[in-house]
Amino acid sequence: MGKFNFNFKQKSPQQRFLFILGAFMILIFLGLGVALVFYSDELNIDDEKFPQTYRIAFAVLLVVYAGIRFSRLINKKDDE
Repeated sequence: MGKFNFNFKQKSPQQRFLFILGAFMILIFLGLGVALVFYSDELNIDDEKFPQTYRIAFAVLLVVYAGIRFSRLINKKDDE
C-alpha cells in the first residue's frame, strides 16, 4: 500500500483563492486546446492565416502546458 499524507490544515483565503484561480486557468488552457482541434470549423478559423498543422501544434502545446500547471498545483508544498 502507498503512503498517504492527508493534511487537513485550513488554508488562508489567499491560498484558497490562488488554488481556485490556478485550477480555473488549467481548465481554460485545456478548453482552448480542445476547441482548437475539434471545433475549429465552428470558430471560423481561416486556414490560410492559421494552418491546421500550426493549429494542432499550438493545441498540443496548450494541453501540455495545462498538464505542467496541473502537476505543479498538485505537488505544491504547504509551506509555499
